[in-house]
Amino acid sequence: MDITSQLKKDKVNNDLDVRLAKKGDKNAFERIINDNITSMYRVATSILRHKEDIEDAIQNTIIKIYESIEGLRKDDFFKTWLIRILINECNKILRNKKKIIPMEEILHGEEVSGFNINNMDIYNAVNYLEDDLRIVTVLFYYEDLKQKDIAKVLGIKEGTVASRLSRARNKLYDILKD
Repeated sequence: MDITSQLKKDKVNNDLDVRLAKKGDKNAFERIINDNITSMYRVATSILRHKEDIEDAIQNTIIKIYESIEGLRKDDFFKTWLIRILINECNKILRNKKKIIPMEEILHGEEVSGFNINNMDIYNAVNYLEDDLRIVTVLFYYEDLKQKDIAKVLGIKEGTVASRLSRARNKLYDILKD
């Protein structure tokens, strides 16, 4: 079986699982979560820094999806819907933590001046981008979302997504060129 046939088969199975999950099939729900857990982790990691926060955001997202999946209008947009909920959960955690700065971060915080570019890989470079650039980069390059879908998920204009991707590419080039 060639790769195109396999991708089509996977898409059909995923769509079927979404429909079954909407009807209350717990096994189908578990399959769609397992199919998307890596994407969820990548997106959450691009927004949040601490493992516990990432895990909380993913857990809260799974609960919200489970409780409201029957309200999903278009099955084709399941992944976009899931990512939007995850981003909202991550942002909620950030808002709640904004007022709290742990002493460890003050004493041992990551600083740009102590940055060793020779040991950096692309993943670390992406994580070094500002939040607005990092999230569009992860959604576009790691999650293969189209710019228009990213715009919908983030609630911004498609042109803004394009300009953020361009700025992110330039910054990544500057970081990695050495």
